[in-house]
Amino acid sequence: MGRFNPIAALGAGILALLTTAAPAIGATVSHGLAMHGDLKYGPGFTHFDYARPEAPKGGDVRLAAVGTYDTLNPFTLKGVSASGLGRLFDTLTIRSDDEAFSEYGLLAETIEIPEDRSWVAYTLRPEARFHDGSPVTPEDVIFSFNTLKEKGHPFYRAYYGSVARAEKVGDRKVKFTFDAGENRELALIIGQLPVLSRADWEGKDFAATTLKAPLGSGPYEVAASDPGRSITYRRVADYWGGDLPVNRGRDNFDTIRVDYYRDATVALEAFKAGEYDFRLENTAKNWATAYDVPPVNEGFIKLEEIPNEQPTGMQAFVYNTRRELFSDPRVREALAYAFDFEWTNKNLFYGAYTRTRSYFSNSELAARGLPSPGELKVLEPYRGKVPEAVFTTAYEPPASDGSGNIRGNLRKATELLRQTGWEIRGRQLVDSATGRPFSFEILLVNPAFERVVLPFVRNLERLGIEARVRTVDTTQYQNRLNDFDFDMIVDVFGQSLSPGNEQRDFWSCEAARTPGSRNTAGVCDPVVDALVEKVISATDRQELIDRTRALDRVLQWGFYVIPNWHTRVYRVAYWDKFSRPAVTPRYDLGFGFWWVDPDKAAALTAKRGK
Repeated sequence: MGRFNPIAALGAGILALLTTAAPAIGATVSHGLAMHGDLKYGPGFTHFDYARPEAPKGGDVRLAAVGTYDTLNPFTLKGVSASGLGRLFDTLTIRSDDEAFSEYGLLAETIEIPEDRSWVAYTLRPEARFHDGSPVTPEDVIFSFNTLKEKGHPFYRAYYGSVARAEKVGDRKVKFTFDAGENRELALIIGQLPVLSRADWEGKDFAATTLKAPLGSGPYEVAASDPGRSITYRRVADYWGGDLPVNRGRDNFDTIRVDYYRDATVALEAFKAGEYDFRLENTAKNWATAYDVPPVNEGFIKLEEIPNEQPTGMQAFVYNTRRELFSDPRVREALAYAFDFEWTNKNLFYGAYTRTRSYFSNSELAARGLPSPGELKVLEPYRGKVPEAVFTTAYEPPASDGSGNIRGNLRKATELLRQTGWEIRGRQLVDSATGRPFSFEILLVNPAFERVVLPFVRNLERLGIEARVRTVDTTQYQNRLNDFDFDMIVDVFGQSLSPGNEQRDFWSCEAARTPGSRNTAGVCDPVVDALVEKVISATDRQELIDRTRALDRVLQWGFYVIPNWHTRVYRVAYWDKFSRPAVTPRYDLGFGFWWVDPDKAAALTAKRGK
């Protein structure tokens, strides 16, 4: 899901709250809310540490996207939405990028919550306005919640599934009541609610695609749209929230134009030709070989590796376990032996990557070694319902020496396949009972990934398996994902430092049955469902760690994916027209806090004009 940019600050918050409705007995009223522990930024903070509040506004920025778009409604399953639409919509709160999970008020002036977190109430800022000048009201908030939950993308139904109701309880105050049970994250989840204008949507089909931009209250509005080619955002000059502490130093560009390219190779060449300004490089081969060009050598283009502490989650080859072919975990385990990461990393990635082994990689939430006493306490009730290896063995994906000789791994794969009723006849792997050949399709959307998949396919051929690679356009790919119409894909399960309700959309049985959910693997296991609920109901940080690691172990030993790789730096390339704060946030790149430096931009124009 795309990020929305909310905001935070207080001031005379409690006084403002008293003018609408008195706080409930036993509830606290604050300018922000932390998942566990205390807030880093107190009521009087003036800006985030990773912002430069005096950063100049101005300048035009060009970015790139690959594929196409056909709608400006990012909230539904229909169509492919344009990149960057989150810039239009403010949320009740905004997350800080140097804390594990804390939010501060954006549209909300104050946040009221009881000790048991059974409900949360947000009091809106009186100055909050939509782009047409109309005030943001409790009715808009309630409309947004109900509409997204009932008519929006299936993600919202899962994400807001435990929110019982929303109601107006004051002139500027909205209260959300939660279902019974421990779910500390719900108050923060509701804070991420993008608030839409009820009046703007009146009489319109919310589920339909549209090329008219919905009315927003955020820092940008759509200035121009050429579907499938480009979209341009213009900074709102009189943006109501521009001087809030959470927004100081943010959203500095006057315009942001996103140009669309048919594939990643064309997009890379366009960047080097100066067709756009900033690029986050995700391909190791490109980073190693594609930037030895005059603009880089002459200093026009800057290359940087910026370290981060962002959890990397899981990128992987994902089985669609709804397919009978992949219903047996031993089959899924077997095929993993045909992927030679060490050879791939050495020969295709220039040694740039680390093998991923956890669904919560690069964080303290990743399972490691044998289960700790805290993890065992979580797992013991499920002994006999999960593989015994969950308790006895640390999961490691198959490895090689990088030489390309993986005969030993292929022998292990063959034995596992034999145990599940597959045998070699001639040079083909077939079902011993029916004679049906082992054949499947790997569906891709990025042609650049073919060079990674084809060596994997050749190793599968050595097992007698026919794996076909098919690369399709963005629209077809998204439609097939929504319908779970694939055998295997490459997918990414992004994670945060505070996993919670979104895990239902990744792993639950309900999500497995819901078209458009993020449960692309089709995971449906009562134990996984139970562990997801335990993660959601964790009451403190250590409990969250233990429960998340327990979930990680059960997923690992379910062999739902073949883990790929990750890196712990942002690789960025940009034309030398930007400056950025001295401090980079721990858990994000922070590009929204960069600015066009007038002196650098003028010098670059002069140099390129020669």
